[in-house]
Amino acid sequence: MISPILIIEDEDILREILKDYFLNAGYSVLEAKDGEEALKVFQENELSLIILDIMLPKLDGWTICRRIRKTSNIPIIMLTARTDEDDTLLGFELGADDYVTKPYNPLVLLARAKRLLHQREQKNDVVGDYLESGGIKIHIPSRTVQVNNEESSLTHTEYEMLLYLMENKGIVITRDQLITKVWGYEHIGDDRTINSHMRNLRNKLGDHSTCIKTIVRTGYKFEDIR
Repeated sequence: MISPILIIEDEDILREILKDYFLNAGYSVLEAKDGEEALKVFQENELSLIILDIMLPKLDGWTICRRIRKTSNIPIIMLTARTDEDDTLLGFELGADDYVTKPYNPLVLLARAKRLLHQREQKNDVVGDYLESGGIKIHIPSRTVQVNNEESSLTHTEYEMLLYLMENKGIVITRDQLITKVWGYEHIGDDRTINSHMRNLRNKLGDHSTCIKTIVRTGYKFEDIR
């Protein structure tokens, strides 16, 4: 059985609406209405996904995301009433996997959540399946990544990007292909969004980041650089 989803939202009506949608879709739900309560629920429960509002009492969403990412790569969808693209990019820099601007259609948010959860579950039946190239090793069942035999903590989105590129080693993957594979819906915004995720991924790969080549005006290609 899938672990609960945590909805962190200080507006009671919005939180209840989201809760009802996820319950009706068959998910179990935990709730928090401020930042301190959110971290307490996170620390005391095994969760499958977090829906995180930015403007919260006591601790804001930025702080919560930053603290969660110190210990966990659980998928995080951030919610905000602000439309500034710099805010969106900050969320991605901190490790958020997706970003939804209020007002939003709960069905769209539910679809995005399902996509993230499906990506995490679809490899669970694979046993002993490794993908290795260029000093980077992925253990698919556990979704863990090692760089030079040392584990690297990737977010959900960073992992999916790396896995897709390594599965297609030597093949140019366009930005549209990468977005469709990882996000599963039409990309809204400019190229800075995917650039932000790619920059974070490369930073975590260290010297092995040179395996991911940027193909100007096209996309990316993974090469086994030794």
